[in-house]
Amino acid sequence: MEQISIFENDNSKDEPLAARMRPRDLSEFVGQQHLVGEGKILSKLIESDRVPSMIFWGPPGVGKTTLAQIIASKTKANFITFSAVTSGIKEIRTVMQQADRYTRFGEKTIVFIDEIHRFNKAQQDAFLPFVEKGSITLIGATTENPSFEVNGALLSRSKVFVLKNLETSDIEQLLKRAISDPRGFGDERVNITDEMIHMIAEFANGDARSSLTTLEMVILNGDIKADGTIDITMESLEQCISKKSLLYDKNGEEHYNIISALHKSMRNSDADAAVYWLARMLEAGEDPLYVARRVTRFASEDVGLADPRAMEIAIAAYQACHFIGMPECSVHLTEAVIYMALAPKSNAMEVAYFAARDDAQEHMAEPVPMNIRNAPTSLMKDLGYGKGYRYAHDYEDKITSMQCLPDSLVGREYYKPTEQGAEVRFKERLNSIKEWKKSHK
Repeated sequence: MEQISIFENDNSKDEPLAARMRPRDLSEFVGQQHLVGEGKILSKLIESDRVPSMIFWGPPGVGKTTLAQIIASKTKANFITFSAVTSGIKEIRTVMQQADRYTRFGEKTIVFIDEIHRFNKAQQDAFLPFVEKGSITLIGATTENPSFEVNGALLSRSKVFVLKNLETSDIEQLLKRAISDPRGFGDERVNITDEMIHMIAEFANGDARSSLTTLEMVILNGDIKADGTIDITMESLEQCISKKSLLYDKNGEEHYNIISALHKSMRNSDADAAVYWLARMLEAGEDPLYVARRVTRFASEDVGLADPRAMEIAIAAYQACHFIGMPECSVHLTEAVIYMALAPKSNAMEVAYFAARDDAQEHMAEPVPMNIRNAPTSLMKDLGYGKGYRYAHDYEDKITSMQCLPDSLVGREYYKPTEQGAEVRFKERLNSIKEWKKSHK
């Protein structure tokens, strides 16, 4: 029986600390107790070597690849790994045919795909026939929402396990083990305080790999004393953890989660939350013009005529971002975001458009009433185009009772102003127009 794996580890000191300290079994695995705790479903499946096709979904550094390694060490099946970065269709098909031959001899094959979201549709489709007929058990790891990134057919044949960010206490446990374990710095004398370990764990933002990388950097840059002790100072630690790497993918789920958080915070008039989510996006490298476009949409969708200046502020912020870019334009976006959060709210613009859109889509496309058609030629005038049109400016009240909607939609009301902010004035004006038209039928 053959094991093809990327997981072999001789614990060479030349390897990064995170690779050397990768847990070897579930007893060393930290976090994800909702999945691998005593009696939990995933631990049962691993211990019994009855692993189904499954997808591990979670942020970086929370144990997706490690769980695959643990399965590789426990299973009696052939274990094959693919990297979505380096594997092509030809290689996939060759290995799948090999797995098919194993099946004929009663042998199981588990295929692990790291970063499965990086495989395109054709590459993912190449696995599907073999999953369907049971030639392979597929395990995929992804940081992206599998609902969007994994083919529906593969997803429907797999169990999805959601892995969470590690708690700070979990990461502290990993760091202390790395300091004491011979695979890490157990053969060294490292002088580091619990407070410093806590700072590294907090800085890691739930990512075990990141925390171990930071610890390694801190220790390698420590002061070596005459007796060989490696002394970690607060100054050197602060230099290593001066800037967090924020989890953010401009094309992935987190992008949409955070822009949604910004929009909903502004809608809920929570200026503090809105500025926080704005900062999360900008500090992670988001295009400020994208944010400015979303704020401009908000100005009409959620503020509208309750404060007509909101649109002006939004457009001004967009222009400022275009002129000067980041990091200077962050203050302009902050001004716009706070203005939107504090402005009176009305969704009457969106409600009006959607109601009109539904009528436009669901009703017969009636012709434009003759009286409001344009008549640029004599033929069109002879056909009645523009006949009966009344020019509003020729009338004392600058309004007429002329019909402008198609016959089947006469009486429809799309714009329904609220009592918020300046929209009160628009509501009063609209009502007075309606009353005038009723009395001049």
